[in-house]
Amino acid sequence: MNTNILPQITFQAATTIEHFEQILQLQNQNLYKSLSPEQQEQQGFVFAEHTVALLQLMAAQIPQVIALHQNKVIGYNLAMTAAMETELPSLEPMFREFHKSRYKGKVLTAYKLFVGGQVCVDKDFRGLGLLSKLYNATANLVDDDFELCVTEIAVRNTNSLKIHQKMGFEVVSTHNDGFGDWNVVVWDIRK
Repeated sequence: MNTNILPQITFQAATTIEHFEQILQLQNQNLYKSLSPEQQEQQGFVFAEHTVALLQLMAAQIPQVIALHQNKVIGYNLAMTAAMETELPSLEPMFREFHKSRYKGKVLTAYKLFVGGQVCVDKDFRGLGLLSKLYNATANLVDDDFELCVTEIAVRNTNSLKIHQKMGFEVVSTHNDGFGDWNVVVWDIRK
């Protein structure tokens, strides 16, 4: 990818139905079940599936940051507050793990945290550092309301874990939810 394109990429909170629909299009292109095992290993993948209504509910609580190029969503960072713990039954094992995992001597839920619900970058725009820019844009929009960004990454999604660790995420625990093994990772946004 031509790095001269970077100044033409803007970051903002998703606010329109069109933004949410484009997030879902990008999500569908990168769902684990839409990709071969080879593609998953090389490019990474996303797991959870959302709806426009769910994205709107999430956006009402915390910004859902998107990267736009020529008015097209080319990346997104979905986020949730801990208050959404019961909204997605598929994520209950993750939230249970947050109540047990520790960071700097305290359980994660003792911190003011938001959940990095899912981050994805269009395959044509990878390698430009957009994952870090998306997370940082989210951290800037939530200001001092939060201390940590916490998420989980499938152990087999080694590409995603490497990228997250490069930007400062730390693995604090690993668990199995009955479907697979997951790394719980933390980014201290106060640093």
